[in-house]
Amino acid sequence: MKRTASRARPAAPEEAGPSEDCPALELGRFLPYRLHVTAGQVSRLFSQTYERRFGIGIPEWRVLAQLGENPAMPTQAVIERTGMDPVKVSRAVTRLVDKGLAERRPHPSDQRSQLLGLSRAGRAMYREIVPRALALEAELTAALTPAEQAALDGILTKLRDRARSLTPDLGD
Repeated sequence: MKRTASRARPAAPEEAGPSEDCPALELGRFLPYRLHVTAGQVSRLFSQTYERRFGIGIPEWRVLAQLGENPAMPTQAVIERTGMDPVKVSRAVTRLVDKGLAERRPHPSDQRSQLLGLSRAGRAMYREIVPRALALEAELTAALTPAEQAALDGILTKLRDRARSLTPDLGD
């Protein structure tokens, strides 16, 4: 029995690297990558403090911080202000409620929504975490001069605003 189709050998992989139609990308110098790595490292630094001392993670802290600044907020407002995924916010709220740190109340003018707030224990935790968070931030930014801190703040704001303008359909 004779085969009609011949078995083709797999093509050799193309060489990677820059070419005329594909410039070089140094990942270690690529701004989105550097921002991601830096944010991850800073987040881990803060996360260790929150988890070890208070038993909460970064998502719970972000929700707790919003509720500490705003006594009664709809869930949607927490999502918008934290920039977190709605599912992640929902899970963080559930964990805070389960730990007795947050409370859900019916929204007085919107039956489809709930207002979130801190419980007495949540307010106490917030008051204990904030000075530690600010001290850790100060320790982190001590590597920068005041002028560098101001410049960094301005640069981050400009980059955030520019990214928003380039992705208007994604919102915050």
